[in-house]
Parts: sequence; structure tokens; C-alpha cells
Amino acid sequence: MLEHMPVQTRCLGLPHHLMLAASTLLALPALAAVPTAHKAAMTPPLKPLPMLIGGRVLTTQQAAPGSKAASDYSAQWPGAYYRAAFKGSAVFFGVGTNNEILHILVDGQPTPPLSKPEPGEYAIDGLSEGPHTISVLVATESQSAPNHFGGFAIPLREKALAVPQRPRQIEFIGDSHTVGYGNTSPRHQCTQEEIWALTDDTQAFGAMTAAHYNADYQVNAISGRGVVRNYNGFKGDTLLEAYPYTLLDHKQPYQDAAWKPGVIVIALGTNDFSTALNPGEPWKTRDELHADYEAHYERFLAQLRARNHDARIIVWATDVANGEVEAEAQKVVDHQRSAGDQHVTFLPINGLSFSACDGHPSLSDDAAISDKLIHRIDAEEPLWP
Repeated sequence: MLEHMPVQTRCLGLPHHLMLAASTLLALPALAAVPTAHKAAMTPPLKPLPMLIGGRVLTTQQAAPGSKAASDYSAQWPGAYYRAAFKGSAVFFGVGTNNEILHILVDGQPTPPLSKPEPGEYAIDGLSEGPHTISVLVATESQSAPNHFGGFAIPLREKALAVPQRPRQIEFIGDSHTVGYGNTSPRHQCTQEEIWALTDDTQAFGAMTAAHYNADYQVNAISGRGVVRNYNGFKGDTLLEAYPYTLLDHKQPYQDAAWKPGVIVIALGTNDFSTALNPGEPWKTRDELHADYEAHYERFLAQLRARNHDARIIVWATDVANGEVEAEAQKVVDHQRSAGDQHVTFLPINGLSFSACDGHPSLSDDAAISDKLIHRIDAEEPLWP
């Protein structure tokens, strides 16, 4: 049975397409074959393996649902990841109830992913004896319910190793464009199951940008949500209403004294403005919607600034909705700068193909967004190591 895993936070879980691990982690032996995570029929006596957590994760001292692990790590915001290091030839991890795709890296190299894995204990064994790193990254979005992870463990004879923490931190706030909604799809037309399967946050611009800076990151984004209005006016929390909480049930306010991002990247407004107003919505005219959006967005930026005094805040937008999103986001930033905040800037990002599911940014678009963000971040000279 997996035991309680002591936790240290935070550290970047690198997406599999960005091979920066070799330059920052321990010198690791070459693997004879690609290791594979498999359901463990039986486990040897185990001891907890300390891990580093990325993203908003609720930790409780109880078994993850469907797992024998002593602790439960539940996550609902995109981009959660778990990392550890050890010296030995095998590592185990617990998976609870979930509706997710897990990307797994061993020594910085991708192994076959797990799609909707059956709850229980999983093993990666047969490794060469020596130092290894293990990363488990959630690639999918999960609005309906949290996904549960049971932590890592190793056999008693093995040794836990420290994974270096990264002092840089970046936070990404947004909607489906930030999530990576259907971004690996080669076409617009996708079923709901295809959207789920083709969404890969580990290949979206957030993970890509964070990897460039060797930075820890959070992706606090929900598809379909806006500042004051969700897509086509559907009922549900806006992004600003959900943002204060660890999970989407509003039960646990998010608090982490160690989370102090030097850069905050925000893109909100596509869902507010990409459809016409419907009868019964609170705004009778587009001007009323604009005024409400601007007031709430400006208040949100002020709250972020109050908690992150030195952060560089970058608000970006595309020219969708006939330029309405871009114009409104620009107006919000102009108001904040006029009020004295000179470290919030606006970045227009146009010319994207929007060729993925339902007209969302593709992998090439993610790369283009990341490139433009990197140039702006460099120009803003964040106060980080």
C-alpha cells in the first residue's frame, strides 16, 4: 500500500516536447528501453517519496478515491503536475478516480501516456540501477470533477533524492485558448470526446513559455468562461468567480505563501464578446456589456497587483470578434496604466490560424503565442533570478 507522500512545492513539470530536463537535473544513465507505467498487481514494502507539486492542488490526509494511497492530491484547474527523484530501479504512484490523460516522463523522456487510467497503484520498474527522475503531468481539462493522484513511493531499499526547485514562477490566466482546448487536432470539426482527447495543456503556450525560462507555472483557466459573461451567455461561474478557489466547488480558498509569480499572463474576453447578446441576459446593449467587462477586469487586475506587487502583468488578446476583444482588453490596460500601474502592458497577438477544434489555436499557434510572450517578457525585465 502506498504511504503518505511528504510534499514540497513547487517545481516545473516539463512537457514532453521540451527536453530541458537534461540541463538542470541529475546526470542520469541512458535507458535500455522506453519504460512503461503498468498497473501493479502486487507491491513490495514501500516508503513515501517526497514530491514537488505544480498547479493548484488540494492535499488531504486520506486515501485517494479508488486508490490505496494514504494521501489524496486532487486537482481541477489545468496543468497540474507531480515530480520526484530517487536512486533505484523502480517507482510506484497512486491514481484515484479521474477523467484525464496523464503524461509520464522518466529521466526527462516521455513514456506511453495513461488515458483514463483505472484507479489503483502503478509501477515503472526495470530501470537501470541509479538516479532517476519521475514526472506525472495532467494534459486534459476537467471542469466536471477533480482528478485524484495518490503520490509516489519507492521500495524500502531505494533512496529518495532531491529535485531542485526553480525560483522563477509564471502564472497563466484565461479561457480555452490558455487551456490548450483541442490544440493537437488537425481539423476544426471535433466531437466532445475528441476535444477531450486532443486537448494537451503540456503542449500549450503556457508550458512552452515556462519551459523557456526554466520556471514553475500555474494554468488557471477554464474553457468557455469570461470576465462577466460566459460563452453565448451560458450559466455558470465566470473565470473571475472561480479564480479564488483551489477547486471549482468553492469550498477551499486558494492560498499558497510560496506562490509569488514574477510574471502573470492573462487573456480574457473571447467568451464575453464572441457571440451576440441573448434575450434575458443582464446587458441590454453592447455598451453595457463593455462597461461591465471593463469595470470587473480592472478590479481583477488591481487585486492581482495587490497580491503581487512586483509582478509584470501582460494582458494579451487576438483580433477575434471583429477586433472587439482586442479593443476592450486594450482599454482595460490603458485605464490601469493611467491609474499608475506601469508594469501592466497590453500585447496584441494576431495572425493565428485557429485551425484546431472548434476554431481554437493549434500547436503552431501556441508556438507563435509563446514566441511573442517571450519577447514581451524579456522587454519587461521581470524581477526574478
